[in-house]
Amino acid sequence: MFRTLLTGGTIVDGTGSVGFRGSVAIDSDQIRILTGDVSSVSAEHTVDVSGCIVSPGFIDVHTHSDLMALGEPLNEPKSLQGITTEIVGQDGLGYAPLSDSNLTTMVRYYAGINGNPALNYNWRSMAQFLQRFEGTTALNIGSLIPNACPRLEVIGWDNRPATDQEVSRMQEMVARSMSEGALGLSSGLSYPPGVYATTDELVELCKTVAAHGGVYVTHVRYDLGDRAFDPFREAISIGQRSGCPVQLTHYATNYATRGRADRLLELVDTARMTGIDVTIDSYPWPAGSTVLHMCIPTWAHEGGPDALLERLKSPSVRDEMRPRGPSALFNYSEMVISAIGTEKNKWCEGRTIAELAEERGSDPWDTVCDLIVEEDLYVSFYVFSGHMDDVKTIMRHNSQMFCSDGLRVGGRLNPRTYGTYPKVLGQMVRDEKILSLEQAIRKMTSFPAQRFGLQDRGILRDGMKADIVAFDPLTVSCTATFENPRQYPLGIEYVFVNGEMVVDRGRHTGATPGRAIRRQFQPTTPC
Repeated sequence: MFRTLLTGGTIVDGTGSVGFRGSVAIDSDQIRILTGDVSSVSAEHTVDVSGCIVSPGFIDVHTHSDLMALGEPLNEPKSLQGITTEIVGQDGLGYAPLSDSNLTTMVRYYAGINGNPALNYNWRSMAQFLQRFEGTTALNIGSLIPNACPRLEVIGWDNRPATDQEVSRMQEMVARSMSEGALGLSSGLSYPPGVYATTDELVELCKTVAAHGGVYVTHVRYDLGDRAFDPFREAISIGQRSGCPVQLTHYATNYATRGRADRLLELVDTARMTGIDVTIDSYPWPAGSTVLHMCIPTWAHEGGPDALLERLKSPSVRDEMRPRGPSALFNYSEMVISAIGTEKNKWCEGRTIAELAEERGSDPWDTVCDLIVEEDLYVSFYVFSGHMDDVKTIMRHNSQMFCSDGLRVGGRLNPRTYGTYPKVLGQMVRDEKILSLEQAIRKMTSFPAQRFGLQDRGILRDGMKADIVAFDPLTVSCTATFENPRQYPLGIEYVFVNGEMVVDRGRHTGATPGRAIRRQFQPTTPC
């Protein structure tokens, strides 16, 4: 007898193949695909999904649920849109492996991205961090190694190249974390202290990742060279020199490249034609999100959070930081505050920096600096730096897969946190026909599973893990907006994680069957 039997739906299996009528049986935590008459099949529970598409659960390859998935274990913003697996440790920012003091510092420094929930922060290694997700959250969680972690442990907040000995120590940390189940390495080359890493340092770390079968996922160095295409060229060169697969994450145009998505994609095509393994991920929105102190020049972060705040309190040093050239961020009328840490300044959420400066009777740059100081770094924003025409061009590319890049904090957060996958299925597939349904589902399921080495997920096939979503293709849609972002989608009817029902007719069941996703690979060469 099966645990659950889903009948009456159209199966789109995640491979890109056309859908077919069939039933999906759940046997413990695995899938069986049945065709034909199933009236004689016995199951503890039978779910009629007539009119629904039944597909693998969606895999969000770039997400910021590192801490909030533990602090809010039902993970409703993600589970209610059909996501069954999230990959954290993104943008070179994260929480393992780290020692006690450095863990505390990272939580404080990037609370505006990953939150600061009341948790027992008692892990130190990647193995201990992953263990925290075993049966404690609704979704599966896999993690990358943030490049800031080994750098912080070995070098601290110094803005300098690593010595050969220091690189070797960082490689040892990376190798250990990979052996404990990490999926690869991420870099955040706009975010201190990871930004202080040189190209050569990243090449050496990626050699270790490649030896363990992992992937390099990079938030590129946006201020490099021409500030448009050179940042991506550096990332591709790291893959070429190290032999490590490269994922260019949240791939999108900004103020420097707007209207030139085709040029960005040419970089990917050229690299792939020369044998470099490059893929991309992106979200279907024109706005990016980050912490407000990303606007502060890199040199001012040296020494860590207290040193940064002291510099911001000095009028002369603050003026030295003032932006005086072109930037991918500084359009004050488009920078919208999305999250504030204190109740005193909650009224700022949803307002632009330009509006706040006027209301506070302050210069816009001073408004940025004052908010960072007042909130002890816990302030984030989004900015409309992209364009939807470019977004659609990029999402058509055959090397692209979907992500939400969703922050989980703030009252006016980017709506991609709540609605990325329903928006693709509703607006982009059904209404605008940017992609076929089968193409879109492949980009949400089997393609990300393939990229990150998730061998038992991402396809509806006998023996695969029972991560499943059933949605109504006629009604599925995103209801979250920039004005009202914390709105759950329509049309996501059922979600199963490891064979257990997490969403029942659009409502969360309260189940937390998620597991830690660990990469299964034995290195072929010593590291």
